[in-house]
Amino acid sequence: MVKKLFCEDPHLTQLDTSIVSVNNNEVTVKETILYAFSGGQESDDGTIGNRRVLQAGKEGKEIVYTLEANHGFSKGESVMMNIDWNRRYRLMRLHFAAEIVLELMYRNLESIQKIGAHIAEDKSRIDFIWGENISAVFPLLQQQAHTLIEANYDITSAFSNEEDERRYWEIKGFGRVPCGGTHIKKTGEIGPLELKRKNIGKGKERIEIYIS
Repeated sequence: MVKKLFCEDPHLTQLDTSIVSVNNNEVTVKETILYAFSGGQESDDGTIGNRRVLQAGKEGKEIVYTLEANHGFSKGESVMMNIDWNRRYRLMRLHFAAEIVLELMYRNLESIQKIGAHIAEDKSRIDFIWGENISAVFPLLQQQAHTLIEANYDITSAFSNEEDERRYWEIKGFGRVPCGGTHIKKTGEIGPLELKRKNIGKGKERIEIYIS
């Protein structure tokens, strides 16, 4: 099983690792810094041995990377892995912006139900079951979110159960939330955020989150 170094240090951008298995254009590696789509957060962009990673997919606790055809790698070969840091950092910021918005939604609207989320490079979004126009809570939501961001609180990210790969983030005095994505170190890294509302069907509402 691959050792996921992005859990320990999501700021790593380059890694010497080795090929564990090869199945046509799919490979696994001994250690990785390249996050695979999970929990709504998109995969990193990157390369393995200068070959572009086309797809990163989780299979249980393993991550399988799909490369361009004729990559030429063999089992045991040493390779250099690189990730697109600009993309990773925006994903981390938008991810944590969504985490804060979601937690504040639960606190302000106790009966609200989350039904989906997606973290991309341009925006993050959260979908809810809610029978009213969700933008009514935006002024309070943005005020509370900006208070947390401007306070620049430390964010702890760690395992709650390392064997099962269960992780959490925590802001002392605010909350501790299960989450396995990559996280920033301080709330101030998010910067100013903007919320937009989208109706996605009867009784369903979407919050889109944008950062500069």
